[in-house]
Amino acid sequence: MTVSAVAEAPKADLERYFVLGTVTLATMMFAMAVTNSYVVLPQMQGSLSATQDQIAWSVTFNLVAMAVLTPTSGWLADRFGRRAVMLWCVAGFSVSTLLCGTATTLEALVAYRIAQGALGAPITPLSQAIILNAFPRHQHAVATAVWGMGVVVGPIIGPTLGGFIAEAYNWRWVFFMILPVCVLSVLGIWIFITESQSDRNNRLDWTGFLALALAIGSLQLMLDRGERLDWFNSLEIIVEASLAVIGFYIFVVHSFTSTDPFLRPQLLLDRNFALGLVFALVFGALAFVPMVLLPTLLQDLRGFPDSVVGVVLAARGVGSMIGTVTVVWMSRFDPRISLAIGFLSQGFSGLFMAQFDLNVSIWDAMWTSALQGIGNSYLWVPLTVLAFATLPARQMGEGTAVFHLIRNLGSALFISVCVGVVVHYTGVNYSVISEHISEFNEAFHLSSVAGGWNIDTLDGVARAGREVERQASMIGYINAFYLFSAVSFAIVPFIFFLKLPGEK
Repeated sequence: MTVSAVAEAPKADLERYFVLGTVTLATMMFAMAVTNSYVVLPQMQGSLSATQDQIAWSVTFNLVAMAVLTPTSGWLADRFGRRAVMLWCVAGFSVSTLLCGTATTLEALVAYRIAQGALGAPITPLSQAIILNAFPRHQHAVATAVWGMGVVVGPIIGPTLGGFIAEAYNWRWVFFMILPVCVLSVLGIWIFITESQSDRNNRLDWTGFLALALAIGSLQLMLDRGERLDWFNSLEIIVEASLAVIGFYIFVVHSFTSTDPFLRPQLLLDRNFALGLVFALVFGALAFVPMVLLPTLLQDLRGFPDSVVGVVLAARGVGSMIGTVTVVWMSRFDPRISLAIGFLSQGFSGLFMAQFDLNVSIWDAMWTSALQGIGNSYLWVPLTVLAFATLPARQMGEGTAVFHLIRNLGSALFISVCVGVVVHYTGVNYSVISEHISEFNEAFHLSSVAGGWNIDTLDGVARAGREVERQASMIGYINAFYLFSAVSFAIVPFIFFLKLPGEK
């Protein structure tokens, strides 16, 4: 080896780590924006006069926009170059985040959140693709773990600061507080990401893209509005379901008959990648549900302030950090073991949350959140390694786009399902419990039992009604947590169908 070659080697390594640091900061910015808004969902609900399922649209449509636009990241990178796409997406994401903080209506907030999701969609897959291409394959696990720290640190800083700032000022500042990180991310990409290769002749399959967008958007609308509109008794739900079926049909048929489809079905011929997509769907489904349900549970039913809820959600980030550190040590063993530990941790956390009642303590909420964070960390690295272990390098960009599409789609759909479970069973149990609020119930004739719920007075009836609503809502949350746990446990037996890297 020549002297010049020896001198160049450290420089190449240093450049790799500058790139890694830059995309990690961008990922942290994205993770902060995703997680810190969950702390103030109840505050936004009151400020914008929305119901629980309506304010959830600010989460689900953000995730749907990410899911729909994620697969375009490969085409955008090929057409305009990774550097240009990352730069414009991070800058656009910053502007839309600022607009979210200025929203005065639910419709405006949802629109800005859709823009935020659409512009942020390419950030994660492009960051992952940049890292996988910058580092040799034997360093992928370590580089992915370091990059995953952005996903870990964001959910610690975001909810903690967001909770205190929202309590001191209002919910808008959880969006404004991200702007300094946005500026640093833009500067880092401008300086350290130098790859700018592009192919202006590369064309997007608009038929496949629009069919997929129609299908996913219609399906999400159906799930979000179905409970409120009584499902298929509503013409709107029937139309949305029909559009979803038509969109998926056109997308599948077009994908198998087009010479250059939006997403290539050939990717599914790789067994590990195909199975990895199933696990990515479940991983996405489990990732954000507790972060959407816990703030409304703790604030509406227990009366905890934003700052306390922020600390509870930050405990999940602390668990993720612990998991990230230990999963690097676990990387020397069979990655399927880590995957099993991750899903089992999620399942047991859901099972423990299903034991909550109206006297749930901060400690109970914190340690179950931390357990979820540990489970997420144990899932992310081995799932990424196993899913892409046998995929050819030339398909890596498209593969990461599909992987994150499925993950985001799982998150959006399962949040809608779980919020629907809460709303549905709250209504059902309110009706059932209300049947016992009657003058014919002898308990209400005993002052020692009835207490403030004396139904002989208007104030007593109002108190009883509020307590029935609280109890009914708690049962709705418990049922959603049981569903969360069941999905976590159900996927575990399929883990060992995955092949190890290098296995025949």
